Amino acid sequence: VDMESQRCPLLEVKKNIELKTPLVKGPSQLPLSRSRLKRGPNQMEDALEPAKKRTRGVGAATKINMSRSRVPPLTTVPQTQSHTAVQKVPKKTAPRCSTAITAVLKNQKPVPAVPAQKPGPTAVPPIAGVKKPSKRPAWDLKGQLCDLNAELKRCREKTQTLDQENQQLREQLKEAQQQAKDLGTERSTLEGELARVRTQAEQGQQQLGNLSARVLELEERLGTQEGLVQVLQKEQLELQEERSGLTTRLEEQERRLQASEAALSSSQAKVASLQQETATQAALLAERGDRLHGLEMERRRLHNQLQELKGNIRVFCRVRPVLEGESTPSPGFLLFPPGPGGPTDPPTRLSLARSDDRRATLSGAPAPTTRHHFSFDRVFPPGSRQDEVFEEISMLVQSALDGYPVCIFAYGQTGSGKTFTMEGGPGGDPQLEGLIPRALRHLFSVAQELNGQGWTYSFVASYVEIYNETVRDLLATGTRKGPGGECEIRRAGPGSEELTITNARYVPVSCEKEVETLLHLASQNRAVARTAQNERSSRSHSVFQLQISGEHAARGLQCIAPLNLVDLAGSERLDPGLALGPGERDRLRETQAINSSLSTLGLVIMALSNKESYVPYRNSKLTYLLQNSLGGSAKMLMFVNISPLEENVSESLNSLRFASK
Repeated sequence: VDMESQRCPLLEVKKNIELKTPLVKGPSQLPLSRSRLKRGPNQMEDALEPAKKRTRGVGAATKINMSRSRVPPLTTVPQTQSHTAVQKVPKKTAPRCSTAITAVLKNQKPVPAVPAQKPGPTAVPPIAGVKKPSKRPAWDLKGQLCDLNAELKRCREKTQTLDQENQQLREQLKEAQQQAKDLGTERSTLEGELARVRTQAEQGQQQLGNLSARVLELEERLGTQEGLVQVLQKEQLELQEERSGLTTRLEEQERRLQASEAALSSSQAKVASLQQETATQAALLAERGDRLHGLEMERRRLHNQLQELKGNIRVFCRVRPVLEGESTPSPGFLLFPPGPGGPTDPPTRLSLARSDDRRATLSGAPAPTTRHHFSFDRVFPPGSRQDEVFEEISMLVQSALDGYPVCIFAYGQTGSGKTFTMEGGPGGDPQLEGLIPRALRHLFSVAQELNGQGWTYSFVASYVEIYNETVRDLLATGTRKGPGGECEIRRAGPGSEELTITNARYVPVSCEKEVETLLHLASQNRAVARTAQNERSSRSHSVFQLQISGEHAARGLQCIAPLNLVDLAGSERLDPGLALGPGERDRLRETQAINSSLSTLGLVIMALSNKESYVPYRNSKLTYLLQNSLGGSAKMLMFVNISPLEENVSESLNSLRFASK
């Protein structure tokens, strides 16, 4: 780019202004009309005054007010010059010269204006070679006409010259007007630039004030930051010390890391070896799992075969101990001969002595004693503990978990220990727990062990009583208690062999605490009454049912079986010779209903033992409810409980005979 083209336009304007020649007004040579030629010099000057005023007006129009920028006014060019070129001021200004405008205008010195010359009287120059004619006489009209024609010719020539000068002046005027227009545009541009510069100056002043305040603020912050820097420098020193310590620790950690990496490499090799061993072990484990499953199924088969060899229907006899305040029986009243294998074997026989008062002599000699002998699958003397009793039936409980229905009865007269055998003693003593809590604990424990083999078990409990051939829910609460809570035994569905009890609660259980809560609620709801044998005698059959459902999802196996633990009502008979009062009639009806259901139970068990085609399940609500747990592959066990007292020998004999049958 040419450096000459980048010069500030303002400097060029200044140069043009300084070099311009002021315009000077010369004498006017405009043509005059014929009427004005005859006037005198003064009259001619007066006639040319309007033209002079017009010329001054044009000169004034070409002037530019440069008072603020100190630019000298322009003047007209003398008429003697044939042509004067008017230099035009450039319209555009370079942006980078805006800041120099003010300085240039201030340094510009004013140029003194040349005063315009007033035009004098128009003098007619003498025509060369023409002599001034003498005054013609008045009568020489032809001469005067010739003079006038010559004068007219000179005036026309002068008029033509003046027209040419006028044309030149018009062109100069047009150029001056164009120059004035350009200078006005330049002036407007410079004024806008000046306003913008002033605005920028004001903004600069405002920014300067803001920056001054900002500087003060920053100085204050600087003081604060310097204090903070000092604190940070102290912290930096501390951090440097800490860094040195950390560097030392890092080096130590790196050494340990290298050692760990070496150990890791060794461990990875070991892991690879262990993974290979794990794969081998997994295959072996799968093989052993299959083998274990086969062994489990074989165990179930052999266990069931063992129970069948022992008998699907078994009878145990248990003699309760003599309680405090009761008379001790005479020696030899109850004898327990040793088992078949000798004294170390559990007893299986029982001998009971009874004196026949009807055969007494008149001389008063003692009546002869008759001894009755009974044999069962197992006999528990009075000193037997609860855990010994449960150990004998734990195999049956295991059969229920294997998928076989199991039913355990407690039979005997009132006060012989049936409820103690089934539910346990009062006070929550673990040593006195009965068959129901021990059986549930055993089931939960074995189910947890089988869970490792892929079996999952669920347990649902219900507890009902049968009173006067009416089924009641012992787990009922609130409005479901009382006579309105009677239940009915129904089929689970059309064509289904499963029985269910309407209006009865079926409670899922998973721990011993839940079972204890159910037993406590059932003991409060059971029907009891005062009898001659016991202050609080159970007058109904209580049936605790536990529905066991097992599933092996991986192998698609399922097993469902009920476990029934039944505490039968007292089996004592009512003496027909006693006078019956209003309260005893209710006891009589209860006893008749109890004896009828117990008799039906005996008939059902005999029919099953003899493999008869017809089994009278429907003769009693008890046998009808338990029919799916009595026949087929079901396992049944009856506990016959007897009293050790001689005064109860008649009822004890009846219970033993029923159990033997």
